Amino acid sequence: MLKSKQDYIDWMYRLLDPIRPLYTPGCALLEVGDTGTTYDRRTIGMEGFSRPLWALVPYWAGGGRDDEFARVYREGLAHGSDPAHPEYWGGFHDYDQRFVEMAAIACGMIFTPQVLWEPLAQKDKENLANWLYAINEYFIPDCNWQFFMILVNVALKKHGMKYDAENMAAGLAKVESYYLGDGWYQDGASCQKDYYISFAMHYYGLLYSIAMKDEDPDRCARFVERAEVFAHDFLYWFDKSGAALPYGRSLTYRFGQGAFWAAYMVAGCTGIPADVVKGVLSRHLEWWGAQKMTDRDGVLTIGYAYPNLTMAERYNAPGSPYWGMKSLLILELPDDHPFWQLEPADLPEMPAARPILRADMLVRRYADDTVAYPAGVCEHLGHGHVAEKYAKFAYSTKFGFSCAHSQLAINENAPDSMLAFVPAGSSYVYVRRWSEEYKVENDRVVSRWNPLPGVWVTTTVIPTAEGHLRRHEIDSEVDCEAWECGFAVPKFGEGCIQEAGQGFARVRCAKGGCEVRGEGEGCMVGANPNTNVLCESTEIPAIRYQVKKGHTVLESEVRYI
Repeated sequence: MLKSKQDYIDWMYRLLDPIRPLYTPGCALLEVGDTGTTYDRRTIGMEGFSRPLWALVPYWAGGGRDDEFARVYREGLAHGSDPAHPEYWGGFHDYDQRFVEMAAIACGMIFTPQVLWEPLAQKDKENLANWLYAINEYFIPDCNWQFFMILVNVALKKHGMKYDAENMAAGLAKVESYYLGDGWYQDGASCQKDYYISFAMHYYGLLYSIAMKDEDPDRCARFVERAEVFAHDFLYWFDKSGAALPYGRSLTYRFGQGAFWAAYMVAGCTGIPADVVKGVLSRHLEWWGAQKMTDRDGVLTIGYAYPNLTMAERYNAPGSPYWGMKSLLILELPDDHPFWQLEPADLPEMPAARPILRADMLVRRYADDTVAYPAGVCEHLGHGHVAEKYAKFAYSTKFGFSCAHSQLAINENAPDSMLAFVPAGSSYVYVRRWSEEYKVENDRVVSRWNPLPGVWVTTTVIPTAEGHLRRHEIDSEVDCEAWECGFAVPKFGEGCIQEAGQGFARVRCAKGGCEVRGEGEGCMVGANPNTNVLCESTEIPAIRYQVKKGHTVLESEVRYI
């Protein structure tokens, strides 16, 4: 268990030491892989350069010394922002990814000027300030990106450089408009609630509250108060092992799931006891340290519990996973801070189930699992695999979820925790993509959805002490099969079993198992390899029903075994 500050520092270096040889000669780019994304190779390298700063800046701010990394980053900042240098990061366009990466640099200027600003030559300072200022001259999305512009302007203002006070004020007003109440923001116009609320909206708001507490005290106090309220819901997204819910997009940022708790402590929040926060964060990093998240050289990969491009979004570049280093903000606490002497505490006693209405979900805690039962609220045209990341009936810290390889066959679709329809005479698979109507109640989630033309389904999901119940009322204009699927369970290893018969299907492995019961035919979905985010090879227990034209009611139970 991570306890001392040195434990956390060692954890950081376990991931940063392997990238030391990978910076370019001018130190302005970090090239850790060859896969592509929607932006060009120069921007990919610039992103790789920027993201380790999310750990290094708090390390330096908390009294740490690393003269080699400090040298690399001073040279990189000078060369990358110099239009005459071969490694110049380049000019801009609307929606530019480089605006995202400016935030880490801005935080370096705000919190560790003695490392990243003051040692620069005057011309280098001017080049860097001019390069950063450009974020004010282009369009940035109306979402968490507003905070990148805000933080850049805070950094420029604090160092007496040209900044845009009007643009900063407009951005802060937009952030205020995103607040929904009860501690929850929405990410701009996005209807889906995911980790961007914790590791973006709250995280940057708390950084702002630290940096601007004297200049903007009322707003800073609001950011802290909202985080205090949010924390009580967010505790439910972590199980007792430290695993967080695999849910939503950007999961390749992995241990960034815990970044909120680091910001919560550094900002001085107190509603959740510090030993509980330390327990959540320490167990979370320990859990991630045990996963296969790096390549053989120790470099972070795209994926979740193992390298996996299937579940990636179009903006996941080779260096993108280093955004997870935001959880190392905790290193900003000085060596003598009481946090480092605390024993990590267990999660507190909490009600087993909690409706989180602002997040459109019901969360249920089990002995060794935490499950979210969402209403299926998501953007219709999102960043990739939207249905799989937001619209399943259940998301488990223990079994994860699967992303389809295709819709052409049930095994390629891997529809765990879904009711999957296959029309008669076809092999094409249709699932809940989003809900047209929904409601989250204290003990159930009800949604109405339309998997394919001519088929409407009203689904009620009711968590129980052993799993959950599902009731589907189906009105169909076509004959089809319907596969009621449970969790995806690891299929290989000692003690693994798969059994199916009339009315039941079950899969069990060393970590536990899942059984589905209903009135149909029990069967197995042998999911394609590398579809599940937690395990490379899984089997999905399912009940197969024959759905005729007209009105049909299906009732099933999904339970742990």
